Amino acid sequence: MIDGARATGGGEERGVGAAAKGPDRVHIVLVLVVDSSTPAVTAALAEVSDDGFALRARRRIVDAKAHGELLAPAVDAVLGEAGVRSRDLSAIVAGVGPGPFTGLRVGLVTAASMGQALDVPTYGVCSLDAVGQVEGRVLVATDARRREIYWAAYDGGTPLTEPAVDLPAVVAERVAALGVTAAVGEGAHRYADVLGLPVRDEPRYPLADALVALAAERVLAKAPTERLTPLYLRRPDAVAQAARKPVLR
Repeated sequence: MIDGARATGGGEERGVGAAAKGPDRVHIVLVLVVDSSTPAVTAALAEVSDDGFALRARRRIVDAKAHGELLAPAVDAVLGEAGVRSRDLSAIVAGVGPGPFTGLRVGLVTAASMGQALDVPTYGVCSLDAVGQVEGRVLVATDARRREIYWAAYDGGTPLTEPAVDLPAVVAERVAALGVTAAVGEGAHRYADVLGLPVRDEPRYPLADALVALAAERVLAKAPTERLTPLYLRRPDAVAQAARKPVLR
């Protein structure tokens, strides 16, 4: 579990593992973070070292219908704010969902294309995991449309279930036996009356610092690049989907 606290106004966002600035830091790498699995379009520039991590710049814009128009400018903005060129990046981390087909694909295509062009590794993180890094036994729920939610249960950030998509009433029945005491995520707010759990105000969307924390070990180990496979969990609303397949990489 990491601390979900973050600075406002697109400034620095830190987790418990954030490294303090100082001359003793070694093995520092720069990582671009993107997520478009929810209505929130997220881009961040993270500095990762053996001592931890810190976000040097972050952008989050909530607009469920404009992911394609918003993500690229957000990436440019965080790189510019941090004074970093794309060729300075050592890795790219992307939230792989679950999420609606079109929005989720925007982030993964962006990450995969940049990774390929820059010849740097890409690493995927379950977007629900990046919401569930909080204290206690919680349900994470994001909006899946069609009156359904994407969900998983966590205990102190550790997954108790696999990601799934169900009607809120079905989820309420399934988590009743898990000892879940609260819910987080925009889906939890939307269907609070059906889920019957206390809903925490935050986080509502995947946290950039959580995405970094969940991939940091792979980044520092220079693990092989990963195929960014979208976690759709069901057929898209408008496009017939074949078997799950990688995005570009």
